Amino acid sequence: MTAPDPATEPHRFLEHLFQAAVRRAMPLHNTAAFLPPPPKGRTIVLGAGKAAGAMAQAVEALWPADAPLRGLVVTRYHHTPPRPRGLKQRIEVVEASHPVPDEAGLAAAQRILQMAHGLTRDDLVLCLMSGGASAVLTLPAEGLTLADKQRINRELLGSGANIAEMNCVRKHLSRIKGGRLAAACAPARVLTLAISDVPGDDPSIIGSGPTVPDATSCADAVAILQRYAIKVPGAIMSLLEQGALETPKPGDGVFFGHEVHLIATPQQSLEAAADAARAAGLEAHILSDEMEGESREVGKVHAALARAVALRGEPFRKPCVILSGGETTVTVKKQPAGTAPGRGGRAAEFCLGLTQALQGQLGVWALAADTDGIDGTEDNAGALVAPETLSRALSLGMKADQYLDRNDAYGYFRKLDDLVITGPTHTNVNDFRALLILG
Repeated sequence: MTAPDPATEPHRFLEHLFQAAVRRAMPLHNTAAFLPPPPKGRTIVLGAGKAAGAMAQAVEALWPADAPLRGLVVTRYHHTPPRPRGLKQRIEVVEASHPVPDEAGLAAAQRILQMAHGLTRDDLVLCLMSGGASAVLTLPAEGLTLADKQRINRELLGSGANIAEMNCVRKHLSRIKGGRLAAACAPARVLTLAISDVPGDDPSIIGSGPTVPDATSCADAVAILQRYAIKVPGAIMSLLEQGALETPKPGDGVFFGHEVHLIATPQQSLEAAADAARAAGLEAHILSDEMEGESREVGKVHAALARAVALRGEPFRKPCVILSGGETTVTVKKQPAGTAPGRGGRAAEFCLGLTQALQGQLGVWALAADTDGIDGTEDNAGALVAPETLSRALSLGMKADQYLDRNDAYGYFRKLDDLVITGPTHTNVNDFRALLILG
């Protein structure tokens, strides 16, 4: 694909890099190398996450037509990809709510757990996991209601907790996460294929690791709940403090013979974007695929680096592209009574923090977007920044700090017509950020 000219179409060029990153993470491009031969017994496909529908289609396309195959996966609402003509459906796909779970996700989790029971050593379970599974695959621990889980999820999402902390809590408050699905599948062989959306690519964190050993403890979950002042029912807290909701640990025999393969990762997508930039004649630098922290603060750090390159040619020579990934967080500020809450996800808030710190720096353009195509709960993937972003906003009476104060990055970039809107991409390797710095 021919790249737009970065000098004359900087935003289109950045969108080109984003598309290159997303293409690298598409399940159909990455699954074949990890599929085993059909087993002697049954093959059951179980899965969850924003990419689960596309992953299921990839397995259907690649699995021998004469070999038995059935299963169930659950994905986010509106994230089931169109079915290619002629591809027979053998794996059921259902949809549920994200990021806060709902009854549909509860029903799907119950069915998936039921399908795991009664398997034999001759059977194979293909578990397809991607980011978003923690929400769409929900099965509360005994004594915990769906309403409890919904409230706890909302509070975790707005607390500033990172993904590892959130998923530690989720695993210990679940009957299916944290290796418990693997335990239900025993003695069948389990092969987990995962698309990573987490810093460090730890399979036990991706989707809260339903088929993966969990090294965290009930005590860890208690500490996180206390750190962020999140309440759980007293009886559940007592069980956590007693260690009664512990998850299967590394070395547990239930995982004997199991395999886990990452079929797509954030680093691979960043490398694909870097290759696309270099093909257009630009130097490309990947900072990290594991960046965490408050979105607006990460934006300020990127702005400082971009300004150093633009003004002094350090630490990189311009023209160049700077790339990063990971999963930042947004701590939602409480607003005065009667004030409408702001809108926006991690990517848009990063862009707003970046805009504020760049202060209209000439020669710097940026794009930040979530690779699943949805920034938080909005209809955009992310947003775009240009040297004139701040001045255009001020001409409309929009002050960046006021929009940041109410976590309304979506409103800021919508009024500038600078939202990136792609719709669901059917994959998910988390945050993608690209800064273009020209001479």
